[in-house]
Formats: sequence, structure tokens, C-alpha cells
Amino acid sequence: MAEKVKECKITKEKGYLYYLDKNGNVARSKMARGGEKGGGAEVVNESGVTREKGFLYFIDKDGDVARAKMARGRKK
Repeated sequence: MAEKVKECKITKEKGYLYYLDKNGNVARSKMARGGEKGGGAEVVNESGVTREKGFLYFIDKDGDVARAKMARGRKK
């Protein structure tokens, strides 16, 4: 289960990849489609989230920053 870390209320546009950059801000980059080039990262929201080790940070469906515990070292 994921938990919300910061409320940002970002509205996502089609054709862009939204992520948390190394400074803890929400950024977006244009996705490469067909012959079109991608890239060109731009900061959308300066949230300033500090990351903790062992968690995966992402932008959830509500446009907020959320995190989930990463599964490491599972036993069979």
C-alpha cells in the first residue's frame, strides 16, 4: 500500500512522464513517440520532498507525491 507524502494536485497531460527529480521536486519530460524525440525536463511543482532509503516515490492518480515500500530480499 502506498502512503501520500505531499499534496500537490498536479493535473497530468497526455504524452508526458511525471516523476520526482533528485532535488525532490515534481518534474515532467516529453515521451518519445514514433519519430518524435522526447526529453526536455521541466519542474512542475517545487515540493522539496526528502527521500528515505527503501521506498519508491511516484506521482499518484490524484496528482500527489506518494511512496511505497520496495520489496527487497524475498524468500521462496
